[in-house]
Amino acid sequence: MGKIKKVGVLTSGGDAPGMNAAIRGVTRTAIYYGLEVVGIRQGYHGMIHKDFIELKANSVSDILARGGTILKTVRSKEFMEAKGRKQAYKNLKEEGIDAVVVIGGDGSLTGARVFCDEYFDIPFVGIPGTIDNDIYGTDYTIGYDTALNTVVEAVDKIRDTAGSHNRLFFVEVM
Repeated sequence: MGKIKKVGVLTSGGDAPGMNAAIRGVTRTAIYYGLEVVGIRQGYHGMIHKDFIELKANSVSDILARGGTILKTVRSKEFMEAKGRKQAYKNLKEEGIDAVVVIGGDGSLTGARVFCDEYFDIPFVGIPGTIDNDIYGTDYTIGYDTALNTVVEAVDKIRDTAGSHNRLFFVEVM
């Protein structure tokens, strides 16, 4: 494996608050160190179908307050098959992408591990991003704290309404 010159970044699976901040952090840090950055839209699906965009500092300058992910995200059944991963590898090589940063949950990071087991010359780095907070080895994932605080705020408001009407409300969350 040679020197890394071009980094791909993708979001995969469900979106989570903070994914755009992670994209911005990856992009700006890579640029600071003289690397090119390629956004891979629609997660692994975009890797298979070559949905790549160049990311510059100004591409990520106004995304912190936006929800979701500017790179979009889908769950890719094609990537679960060896044929899909082979096409993704071919596209990464053609694009000159030397490393990939994956922002996502358990399925996304599992996909990265399987890919790296098959194609070990392109390193992947995972950033755990899921409201589930179910990634082994992490205390908190991107999105978990925001999701939890959103629930607490909503339940506080519903409790006030329930008290006003002498009622009991049930709230179901993950």
